[in-house]
Amino acid sequence: MEKAGRPPGLAVVLVGSDPASEIYVRSKGRKTRELGMASFQHILPEETRQDKILQLIEELNADDAVDGILVQLPLPAHIDELTVIRAIDPTRMSMVFTPKAQVVWPPGDQAIPCTPLGCLMLLRDQLGDLTGLDAIVIGRSILVGKPMGQLLLGANCTVTMAHSRTRSLADKVRQADIVVAAAGQAEMIKGDWIRPGATVIDVGTTRAVLDGKKRLVGDVDFAAAFERARAITPVPGGVGPMTIMTLMHNTILAAHCREGFPHLQFWWVKIVRERPISEDTTHRTIVHKGAPPSSCCPLRCRLMVHESHRLSR
Repeated sequence: MEKAGRPPGLAVVLVGSDPASEIYVRSKGRKTRELGMASFQHILPEETRQDKILQLIEELNADDAVDGILVQLPLPAHIDELTVIRAIDPTRMSMVFTPKAQVVWPPGDQAIPCTPLGCLMLLRDQLGDLTGLDAIVIGRSILVGKPMGQLLLGANCTVTMAHSRTRSLADKVRQADIVVAAAGQAEMIKGDWIRPGATVIDVGTTRAVLDGKKRLVGDVDFAAAFERARAITPVPGGVGPMTIMTLMHNTILAAHCREGFPHLQFWWVKIVRERPISEDTTHRTIVHKGAPPSSCCPLRCRLMVHESHRLSR
């Protein structure tokens, strides 16, 4: 920050008033400000034309104060999502998930897609070396499913890519040491599908009516899977906080690259403290940690310790 004369900047574009998207945007803005970064939020009405959104992205691409640009999905039906996402300068694409940006990962020093990176952090925290483990990814989106499969392959897992139309899906899930559910279908993964001792990462979020009440649920039947899994992420409060933190991580990497600074190395360490939050659930805090160089900036030091994540068992 001292060398560049400015903080890293993240711009978030929200079109419409989707309740879940509004919550995510507020959370991202709050975390950005907590870390001392610059937050630029652009809230547009539902009826905004696509050309107006493309014009805004062009302006953000040219803004030297903006290092990362995130367009919150989903967009309204009259807007072509891929056209909008492809308009973002790849060097400022903090989520890193479009076809334009896929060429820069997983090898080397470039940013990794946010949600898959958060999932990989959780898996390595729980399991350490993933070499040789059988993993299944249920979901084939460019946002989570496809990059998650590539990251697990890069971690030397044996990976099965599946989706909602996969034949004998239950049998395939039962063979997996690692289950990453990202299909976007409420509780489609049943508890008895989970292999005893497996680690389950539930990326899905769907609003469903259960017991007469609207609730946010994942792709996995949490209560049933909890009895069999070694570890399982809850919904909400599981993958979401990790995605927000890795979004901050990618924005900082983009800022360093744009300013021509040496690439920052981040990695994670094992759980450093835990406390029970109920009879059968433990709150575990994950600390993101790196080896601070002599020129370590306050922003980076604060990034290391700001995120906590609940992981059952």
